[in-house]
Amino acid sequence: MATDVVMPQMGESITEGTIVRWMKKVGDRIDRDEPLLEITTDKVDAEVPSPAAGIVVQILAKEGETVSVNHVLAVIDAPDAVAAAPAQKTAAVAAAPAGAAPARTPQGSAQSKPAVSMDDAARDRTSPLVRKLAKEHHVDISQIHGTGISGRVTKYDVLDYLEQTGQAGQAGQAGQAGRAGLAKPGDRVEPMSVMRKKIAEHMVLSRRTSAHVHTVFEVNFSAIARIRQATPAAGKPTYLAFIVAAVARALRAVPVLNSSVDGDSVVYHKDINIGVAVALEGGLIVPVIKHADTRDLPDVSAAIADLAGRARTKQLTPEDVAGGTFTVTNPGMLGAQFGTPIINQPQTAILAVGAIEKRPAVVNDALAVQTMAYLALGFDHRIIDGAVADGFMSHVKQALEHWGPEPA
Repeated sequence: MATDVVMPQMGESITEGTIVRWMKKVGDRIDRDEPLLEITTDKVDAEVPSPAAGIVVQILAKEGETVSVNHVLAVIDAPDAVAAAPAQKTAAVAAAPAGAAPARTPQGSAQSKPAVSMDDAARDRTSPLVRKLAKEHHVDISQIHGTGISGRVTKYDVLDYLEQTGQAGQAGQAGQAGRAGLAKPGDRVEPMSVMRKKIAEHMVLSRRTSAHVHTVFEVNFSAIARIRQATPAAGKPTYLAFIVAAVARALRAVPVLNSSVDGDSVVYHKDINIGVAVALEGGLIVPVIKHADTRDLPDVSAAIADLAGRARTKQLTPEDVAGGTFTVTNPGMLGAQFGTPIINQPQTAILAVGAIEKRPAVVNDALAVQTMAYLALGFDHRIIDGAVADGFMSHVKQALEHWGPEPA
């Protein structure tokens, strides 16, 4: 019996996924649970295993195509059934009367589909996420040409529509023409990867949504450096682990930075779930340390190492990247002094860690060599005032410069 391979539901809020690559082609044998294809969603990259052993007899979606959850992607059939299929087809053709035509369903029969309204048709061609995006920007989905399966309107279609309609008259047309002519003879032109498209979409949407403001604090990590130096290599926490733990403490003290905006309301999240951005080849992903405020320092350090390792080997699950309430990114690993990061929606704040390095500093009115770094906080000025953001950063700075057991 043939087995359908469907687009899996990779998390509660995921409504679609994009096919990155097929690992098998039509005619290939495959074992049960052997990776069949790789997909990417808004939250995670993952390999989809085959639900059955057999032969790939059909592939129904192309690489790069965005497909809704539960849509059939491929068909797996048993080897015996595949071998018997040509003979059965030949026998059926021979048995059919000469000149016989395929049976047709009469008009008006019970099997005919009822007429649907334009609104229903538009809804059928979109996911809840696309409808939410369109509603936020007052877009009529029925006016958008869908490029997805069966004319389905995707997020990219809505964003393209917003970009086009956001241009004014002839100036907008000139801008479109200018972009079309960017490539010159000898230039290399490559399409964006699926991950790159999703990052671009997420970043542009965040800039449109939040009122971004940044504040930068200089932090003395010398006390942390001494603690790390005195700790055996096997259990030595990373600087990033100290920072995540300090952020978790500060979020308890200043809970508005652990919130989201929902229309005209502010949602204060009970759980403190800190995402840590991990750079991948061609993009990045943000796995989440759940309940970070309840974990001790060694546990936080181990969680960061585990999530980063599984992110780079595409072994994350949807749960690993869901539910984040605050994000920490670490451009300092590559030498950046500090950055001005874009907020990871629907969160309201993000912290960028600059390079942690020795440099001159004034200590007790004397010049000394200290381990220093800049921490830059990006926050949503719609609900977080500058004084509140600076108060949060003061908590983080205090915890890192005077590390010790958290006060009861």
